[in-house]
Amino acid sequence: MSQQKTNQVIELKDIVWKQGGKQILSDVSWQVEQNQHWALLGLNGSGKTSLLKMITGYAWPSAGEVSVFGKRFGQVNIPELRKSIGWVSTALDERFQTRPRDTALEIVLSGKYASVGIYEDITNADIKRGEQLLEQFKITHVANQFFPSLSQGEKRKAMIARALMANPKLLILDEPCNGLDIYSKEELLATIERMNQSTEGPTLIYVTHHIEEIVPSISHTFLLHSGHIVGSGEKKATLTEPLLAETFRVPIALQWEDDRPWIRIKHSKN
Repeated sequence: MSQQKTNQVIELKDIVWKQGGKQILSDVSWQVEQNQHWALLGLNGSGKTSLLKMITGYAWPSAGEVSVFGKRFGQVNIPELRKSIGWVSTALDERFQTRPRDTALEIVLSGKYASVGIYEDITNADIKRGEQLLEQFKITHVANQFFPSLSQGEKRKAMIARALMANPKLLILDEPCNGLDIYSKEELLATIERMNQSTEGPTLIYVTHHIEEIVPSISHTFLLHSGHIVGSGEKKATLTEPLLAETFRVPIALQWEDDRPWIRIKHSKN
């Protein structure tokens, strides 16, 4: 039992969440362990963001239990626990748009304290790590450029590097390819794939409604529709035409190429 707790990253038990008289999540249970990378799939409004808020302690379930890193919510200091969780979304990009004089390197360094801007002492070791992260994401050339001047792909890479600055044990990427062109998207996905290959990297939760973004290193998938679980488990077992059709409410044809799933919509011949 203790070994299981050691390897456990997320455990949700029978989560129910009601808001404004509406049931957002219904009897959701989910276990994520170390050495697993998950994709969280569902239509807009399916409950994906609500689930993330439960995991990060920004929302509290109406019923059920939440544990992260083996620590049950209600018995743990959640602000302290959040320091081990990185969350990247396009909404965060917008907060940094208000700081037009921050460079890409400064954006990355601010991740050490999860602040918008740098207000604490930064050491030479911090700067070295920030530069290494820029190199890892192949954006060293923009280190001294102001954040608003970066391309959308460069901004997204800088924000992921920022999230990694604090060495999180769990990294949540919330639709990171949203708004990117094909070239930038594939470049970012290749970067995420390389990151996942590292044995020292965090457990990844990759949130999307685009199936083709599930890179080979993502091992498991969690399918949601209207707050209900459609499927959960190893990706080849859960990414099936029937389960995807139930998740996205359209008939789907699925094929695998280079260990990535690709879909098309089946159109009626009538």
